[in-house]
Amino acid sequence: MIDNKREDFRFFHRLRVRWVEVDVQKIVFNVHYLMYFDTAIADYWRALALPYESTMLALGGDLYVKKATIEYHGSAGLDDQIDVAVKCSRIGNSSFTFTGAIFRGEQHLISCELIYVFADPATQTSKPLPDAFRQIMLGYEAWQPMARMEIGNWHALGTEARALRTAVFVDEQGIPAELEWDAADDTAVHALARNWLGVPVATGRLLQHAPGVGKIGRMAVSRVLRGSNLGRDVLQALMQAARDRGDHEVLLHAQRTAEGFYARLGFTRRGEPFEEAGIVHIEMAHAL
Repeated sequence: MIDNKREDFRFFHRLRVRWVEVDVQKIVFNVHYLMYFDTAIADYWRALALPYESTMLALGGDLYVKKATIEYHGSAGLDDQIDVAVKCSRIGNSSFTFTGAIFRGEQHLISCELIYVFADPATQTSKPLPDAFRQIMLGYEAWQPMARMEIGNWHALGTEARALRTAVFVDEQGIPAELEWDAADDTAVHALARNWLGVPVATGRLLQHAPGVGKIGRMAVSRVLRGSNLGRDVLQALMQAARDRGDHEVLLHAQRTAEGFYARLGFTRRGEPFEEAGIVHIEMAHAL
């Protein structure tokens, strides 16, 4: 198996070894390495902006592991912080291969090869990989963006934005529908991110809060895709829209659970926490 280097990979999943995963020598039980790779591949689908279950349903198939091979170069130990790297190294007619590696810093500990087959779930017989899925995999490994951003008005983007916001704010967070919808949607600038299958996966809006000041809000990302930078991409698209119209600042009301996300993107707190729609928020601002 190839002795992979960190620069061979685009995708990394970071984790810390827990005590339940090690033996009396405080090194990882061999079987856990496959679990690490499986966890990384679940996040790989998020990086592709593909909600796994609905995507496979739309494509008319599912993925099954045909072969798994592990090669050991070293051992991870208790409390080690390790990076699990995966890449699609081969795409065939009905199968593809993931090559993986586990690193502790620059040290290459484990190599892995996983062969998946695309098959009919009812019969578990193989079928050709859909071309759309093939192109997504190739595009990701070629460092292409996995979401296509649209900026527009409510007339153009409202139907899909409404569905996303309903799922996140009304269904998931329990915000009353009458508080979610307001007349500001009609005059706002909206951003909508679609994955390569055309499925809306994230949205947000930009209002004119005051002369030269924009207000970003209604930021919603499909639940199973959070942590994949879609929220960041929508936020940056709305900030650019604010710059383009001449705003010198944008502000937003961040849910306290999302405060760290906005802080990492350069937003700073302003004032004291307050309650909005039954959820504690904090105002944050960013100079343009």
